[in-house]
Amino acid sequence: MSRRLPLVLLPVALIMALVLGYYIWQASDGLPGLGRVVSEGTPSIGGPFTLIDQDGRKRSSADFRGRYMLIYFGYSYCPDVCPTTLALMGDALAKVDPKGARIVPIFITIDPERDTSARMKAYVRAFGPQFVGLTGDVKTIGKVAGDYRVYFTKHPLDGGNYGMDHSSVIFLMGPDGKFIGYWDDTAIGPDKLAQELREKT
Repeated sequence: MSRRLPLVLLPVALIMALVLGYYIWQASDGLPGLGRVVSEGTPSIGGPFTLIDQDGRKRSSADFRGRYMLIYFGYSYCPDVCPTTLALMGDALAKVDPKGARIVPIFITIDPERDTSARMKAYVRAFGPQFVGLTGDVKTIGKVAGDYRVYFTKHPLDGGNYGMDHSSVIFLMGPDGKFIGYWDDTAIGPDKLAQELREKT
């Protein structure tokens, strides 16, 4: 008799499990995080900064209030990804805001040890007069990159030099300095970026 008891209880346990599952499914609509993805709110990306521009002047994020900031983190010694992405930004902006009245493209270095103001001035000039190049000390750059959730690290090269591995993301910040959106530079072209900038600005 005792050996047959679990078989007798099995249908009862199954019914109870189904009832409990149905209850959780119904309750999930009113319980954040239970049975559904919570997608409310805005990602915490960005923040105030004070850095040095390509002319050696202090520039803060507050200086760009009232304008959109199109921001990319990279470094001037980057052999391929950074110049390609900055050229993409320049092409897109020429289609949307050629004079830079509404959208300012900003290049923030993640290699401040080599990217001095003078180096940045010569570098960003190649992508358009509206580009702003920003550098600073190692600690400050690390803080700003962290605020934007940008990853970067050094890797040694032959001959004692080094390169930088880093995230490659274009950020759009609003006139109030708040995060609006981002793009993977490898997944978008200048025409598509221009179209989405028109929609978002």
